Amino acid sequence: MTFQETLIQILTRFSETDPVFVWLFFAFSNFAENVFPPWPGDTITVFGGFLVARNLESFGWFSLLSSTLFGNLLGAWVMYRFGNVFLHWVKKKEFPLKDSLYDEESIERTLTWFHRNAIAVVLFSRFSAGIRFFVSIVAGMVKMNHLVFFGCFTAAVILWCGLLIFSGFYLGSHWEAVLGFLEIYNRIIFGLMILFAILFFWYRRIKKTADQNS
Repeated sequence: MTFQETLIQILTRFSETDPVFVWLFFAFSNFAENVFPPWPGDTITVFGGFLVARNLESFGWFSLLSSTLFGNLLGAWVMYRFGNVFLHWVKKKEFPLKDSLYDEESIERTLTWFHRNAIAVVLFSRFSAGIRFFVSIVAGMVKMNHLVFFGCFTAAVILWCGLLIFSGFYLGSHWEAVLGFLEIYNRIIFGLMILFAILFFWYRRIKKTADQNS
């Protein structure tokens, strides 16, 4: 039995428990994917749409949407606060290999770039499991305005999770078909991220060489 099949069995059984526990589970799932990226949060969110499609009196649209939004916002807040504390700790703390691992100039350039493009980055990050974990941390590092950050984050959650929930609801008992699409989608996004990173470091290397020769 594959991991996906096991997960589906667990979700199916769990959906038959008390509605309060179901609400808490979906809230926890959305919280977990913000603080622990390997957590299959998108899969569970799609399953939530399927549950609503079953017309369960005890777990409807309001329950699913409120648990999804609450879990995401709580997870984002925790990582935002972590970013605040982490950067301060790294700057002040002395630890082995700090000189080789901590390049203050590069970090400051990265944070400056993020600060200039913060709104677009926060909105886009929700659509990629590979970067949504880091964005809240970096937003905390640059001390992005709370209202702006959580406003953009909320909008992104509504768009992405709304799409997942609607897919699960529309497909009903065939909701698992979405998982194949998500797998392909995440691979494409991951590949584009790697390509972007390669081009970024290649550009920096060329620029550095040009500056040294000038």
